Amino acid sequence: MSNIWIILQGFGLGLSMIVPIGAQNAYVLNQGIKRQHHLTTATICSLCDIIFITLGIFGGGALLSSNATLLNTVTLGGILFLSFYGAMSVKTVLQNRYEKAELEKNASRGRRAVILGALAVTLLNPHVYLDTIVVLGSIGGQFSEDGRIAFATGTLLASLSWFYGVSIAAAKMAPVLGKPKVQRTIDAVIAMIMFSIAWKLALGLYERIV
Repeated sequence: MSNIWIILQGFGLGLSMIVPIGAQNAYVLNQGIKRQHHLTTATICSLCDIIFITLGIFGGGALLSSNATLLNTVTLGGILFLSFYGAMSVKTVLQNRYEKAELEKNASRGRRAVILGALAVTLLNPHVYLDTIVVLGSIGGQFSEDGRIAFATGTLLASLSWFYGVSIAAAKMAPVLGKPKVQRTIDAVIAMIMFSIAWKLALGLYERIV
């Protein structure tokens, strides 16, 4: 019974780390809207989360947290990455190229390009490492061996549920979400969230340095 409770804890905390829209979620959402290898995209993001969360819970989180220089470097990378992604979203909103995108929405990207894109928004985004390895890893690492496995199971179920849920829902709602005005609103919201996460990371970095 205690393991079930730990699994639920892992599931809830996993969702709390994943649900706020970041580069991964934005990419999964957009591929779902375009219906371009969206399940492949969800699979890659989920597998990467599984690897990072497992590494964090079984030792990687403590290692990264105990190395101030490495942690600060990863944090700084996350700030820069999120700021750049947010700026690109703002640029897209200001240029208002959505009518052109509407006309070209049937132009399909190859599976390889989609896979590389999913790996880029995951592996080049230090914020992913902070959430999975540092935060979830540090929390999960406090449990006993059986508890760690249960906590990891919960977080992994959260990752699978979220990414596949977003991907499938976006594909089903593509006729609505793919409209230019809706796309522009989504990009504007993504930009605001990216900047807010980058700001939060910056404040944490400043507090650690000062």
